[in-house]
This record gives sequence, structure tokens and C-alpha cells, in this order.
Amino acid sequence: MKTLLKVAGAILVCLVLLLLVLRITGLDPKGLRPGLWLTGNVVTTPVADWSFADKIMTVQLQTRTWYLLPHSVNIGCVYYNGYLYVSSVHMRPGVKYRWNDDVLRDPRVRLKIGNQLFDRTVTLVTDPAEKEAVLQAKAKKYSDAKVLSQNLTSNVFRVPEN
Repeated sequence: MKTLLKVAGAILVCLVLLLLVLRITGLDPKGLRPGLWLTGNVVTTPVADWSFADKIMTVQLQTRTWYLLPHSVNIGCVYYNGYLYVSSVHMRPGVKYRWNDDVLRDPRVRLKIGNQLFDRTVTLVTDPAEKEAVLQAKAKKYSDAKVLSQNLTSNVFRVPEN
């Protein structure tokens, strides 16, 4: 029994040390591989114009998981009608986008655009007309006609100014 406790304690210490190292280094997402903490320069001032983000194809989004570790992913964004939007379009049947569940449960996110970090509380877009218009703007930006031609499940989130 004593040996089992020593082994469990050693494993726990190693996990804590690993999480500490990952917290310091960040572990940004790469490609389709999700990451943990995003690193960069935190912007605390309100953003009156998100149009600069529309020139960037991929941004990173960090969510808060139920198990207390952050989860970050690479996603697209679109600037439409004065607002920045992030969305998911479930194009791969059976693949669950965990970040959606995280944001629906807790809408506080961290966006990384370039090397800048923006802490925001996003809002789920429930108006069908606004959602459709944002998805059309996204399809135009990413030249993705599939987004419009199929009945795909999607969530659209509006990013506030501050």
C-alpha cells in the first residue's frame, strides 16, 4: 500500500510540474491540434474597430473547460456590420467541436490575433438573419461555397468591443 501511494504521489508531482511548464510556455494550438494557454500581449483597451482582424485568416480562441484547463483552437473570423464574429460550421459529421460546448457553457474567451490577446465575453447569435449574413460573409472571405450550399450545423458568436 505504501508503494502504491508513493507511485501515485510521484505521478501527481510530475503532472503538476508538467502543467507548470506548459503554463509558462503556453502551448498554442498548431493546425488541427488544440492547445492550452495562449501567449502574447494582453490588450486591455476597448477595440472600436475590429476590421483589422478581417485581413487575418486564422485566429486562436481559448475557452474555459469544465475541468479547469484552458482549451485553445485555430479558427476563422469575419468582420461584418461593425462586429467581429467567430463561428463553427460542423462540416465533418460525427466530429464534435469541444470549444463550442465550452463557449456555450461559459462565454468568456481569450482571442489571439497576431500577437495580441483580447479577453472578451462572446454572445451567441440567435437571430437567423444575422447568422445567415455572417455565414455568407464568412463563405465569401474563405471562398467556401460549401458553407452556404449544405444544411450544416453552425454556431455564430459575436465578439464585443470591450
